[in-house]
Amino acid sequence: MSGNTPVAEAVDASRFRIAVVAARYNGAMVDALLARVEGELARAGVRKGRLTVTRVPGSNELPLAARLLIGAGRPDAVVALGVIIRGATLHFELVAEAASRGLMDVGLATRVPVINGVIAADTAAQARERCSGRINRGAEFASAALSMARLSRSLRR
Repeated sequence: MSGNTPVAEAVDASRFRIAVVAARYNGAMVDALLARVEGELARAGVRKGRLTVTRVPGSNELPLAARLLIGAGRPDAVVALGVIIRGATLHFELVAEAASRGLMDVGLATRVPVINGVIAADTAAQARERCSGRINRGAEFASAALSMARLSRSLRR
């Protein structure tokens, strides 16, 4: 993943309902990522009452939780957060691929933007840099959710 950051659009998010589903696995790093997502959403105007945060065991559970959240409240966008760090087995690749594919499938099936905020890193240091270091992936994920929520609303009119 490059260190390049896309230019964020200015979005008035005061009327958006955003759902965040966050894995408990690698909790400290996911919590740091979540704090950055929440901070960016608040700066854009998302009100506390319009933000739902749900925790799940790990990244493998993110797609189903996103689907359930969409069914329960029809948010304007969902941000799914997790951290997967490569180990000595194929488990890292299996979970990263399953989470990514599952999140994409949920978005396509429901027509609700689902942002893949799963950090898949080779090392814990790489993951920390993206969760709490100089690379602010949390803000990028939040910005992507708001841009896609705005696009989705504009096309439904």
